[in-house]
Parts: sequence; structure tokens; C-alpha cells
Amino acid sequence: MAKLYFKYGAMGSSKTAQALITKYNYEENGMRVWLIKPAADSRDGEIILRSRVGLEAPAEVISETADICQLFEKRGKIDVIIADECQFLMPEQIDQLRNIVDEHDIPVLCFGLRTDFLSTLFPGSRRLFEVADTISEIKAICDCGAKATTNARIDGDGYIVTEGAQILVGGNDRYIAMCHKCWVRNIREHRKVKK
Repeated sequence: MAKLYFKYGAMGSSKTAQALITKYNYEENGMRVWLIKPAADSRDGEIILRSRVGLEAPAEVISETADICQLFEKRGKIDVIIADECQFLMPEQIDQLRNIVDEHDIPVLCFGLRTDFLSTLFPGSRRLFEVADTISEIKAICDCGAKATTNARIDGDGYIVTEGAQILVGGNDRYIAMCHKCWVRNIREHRKVKK
């Protein structure tokens, strides 16, 4: 029986690399993979999913208003769906993925962030916590050696930002994974965290 999986982690935990490795493993076994990403993830161009370690593959871009069930029906035979940056999907799109698992017995693996730079759940992640069959954390490490759970947003001077829109796409230039203790301490002390 197929399942809906949510694999989450902080920035830099190799979520995209794991998504791409998973795609490769399915394809090595002769299975057809539908790799998707939300339109909000525009870092690497419209149709490329790229990890920080250099792995990449073409992906179908899903707009905020797209009906994933309708797109799935038009794809032909699919054995598995892999969604990266799933935190940016709309809750109703997560429900559509859930529907595909239930109605078509197709596994769906979602990779993404749990929370934003203020430790608030993204709507897509919240819905995955509510409806996923299997939830697992991909670990990241803070500079202090503790498990990183917070995605600290930094400004151009290297200080932690505590205001702004929930979605601001970026990589190492804008975010640092930290444990909660370091995140709070650096905000309180207004310490420069990146040079």
C-alpha cells in the first residue's frame, strides 16, 4: 500500500540532494518518477531542481493555483511522485497529493522545510503534518554542534532578521541553520552570525 511521506529538515540538511538521490534510485529500478517543485522556488530556474552539492534534474513547476490531480491524470503512467520544497505547496495541493496516494496507490515523497525564519509552520508543511502517513526528520547541525532546528534569516551584514514576508527564497546567502538556543541568543545579543 502506497504512503504519503514528509521528510523535513532545516536549511542545509540535504533535503534536495536526498530527493534527487531517491529519484535516481527509483529510476535505476525502471520506475517512472514525476519530479515536481512549487513555482515559489525560483532559485535555479523554472525547470531545474538543483542541490547544493551539485545534483540536478528537470522538474515540473507547480503554480499556486494548479490542480495536481489534473496534472497527474495528464502525465500518463507514473510509479512515484517526488515533491521538493513542499512547504511552498498550498494545503489543498497537499490534499491532492494525499488523494493520489489513496486513489491510485502511488507513493508520494515530499521533501521540505518544517518552519520559516520565525519558527512558524509553513501552510504546506502544516498540512503534511496533519495527513502524511510517515514523517521523518533529516538532521542538520548548528555551528555549536547541536541539532539545527531553526532557519535563521540573515541580512546583508550577517545579522539575524526577525521581520519580513514568510517566503523569501534563498540559500547560504540568506539563511543559516541553527539550534534554537543559538538563534535566540544571537537575536538577543544582536550578534553578527555570518561575515
